[in-house]
Amino acid sequence: MLAPFAAGCGGSSNTTASQGPLQVVAAENFWGSIATQLGGSKVHVTSVITSPATDPHDYEPTAADGRLLAGAKMAIVNGIGYDPWAAKLLSSNPVKGRIVLTVGDLVGIAAGGNPHRWYSPANVQQVIKAIVSDYSKLDPKDASYFQAQKAKFETKGLAQYKTLIATIKQRYHGVPVGASESIFAPLSQALGLKLLTPYSFLKAISEGTEPTASDITTIDRQIAKHQIKVWVFNSQNSTPDVQRITDAARKQGIQVTTITETLTPASARFQDWQSAQLEALMQALAKATGQ
Repeated sequence: MLAPFAAGCGGSSNTTASQGPLQVVAAENFWGSIATQLGGSKVHVTSVITSPATDPHDYEPTAADGRLLAGAKMAIVNGIGYDPWAAKLLSSNPVKGRIVLTVGDLVGIAAGGNPHRWYSPANVQQVIKAIVSDYSKLDPKDASYFQAQKAKFETKGLAQYKTLIATIKQRYHGVPVGASESIFAPLSQALGLKLLTPYSFLKAISEGTEPTASDITTIDRQIAKHQIKVWVFNSQNSTPDVQRITDAARKQGIQVTTITETLTPASARFQDWQSAQLEALMQALAKATGQ
């Protein structure tokens, strides 16, 4: 079972904004990790969804989550239909002066679009900028501190993440790949990979609906004929169809690499988690292409 919430770093959970660090709640720990690092000692961040063994699409909030959000001066939610429970809890617990950063609204993607914006490096950069801006609105006296945290995070914290993205894009641009759901689509685009899996299949698996027989036939053919070099598998959303396809890819000798929706392990920082996955992907691409 998913724990109702887990505390982030940066301060005491019983400290009020007026007496100490800003109290911030992130619906998911991938955004919470970034918010924690940008806030440093001036912010206390708590993430609601933290378990790498759970599909966040299926999360059911608790009364404790409602109390947690009610005490926040800032909330960070993904939006785009990914965490509708968060918006409901926030609207039922209004707080004067609270800032709600909804990532979908920030990056201009409405419900029905691909919600996995933390897999888009460009969107991650937008969120970083917005978080620091909102921190500075809530705590103007520490605005320069937040700007310094942002500079450190972008130049040092994200250095390996950015290098891996640039290397994969340069070395493997145009390599055909497949994926088990839409979570990989934003990253594949940023990496310059050619994602051949029908988007209707990616979206169906992501949303928990049945993929079409036509899409499954297309994917089976892509695997049987080795039209893809690597299969990217989201281990937090493995349906019987996805498991069968993943097994088939392995039997055909196609490289399989795994990604997750939330931080793995749950204690990891955003950049370490993403970099580990990018390194695994690069190794799979190297084996598949001989480059």
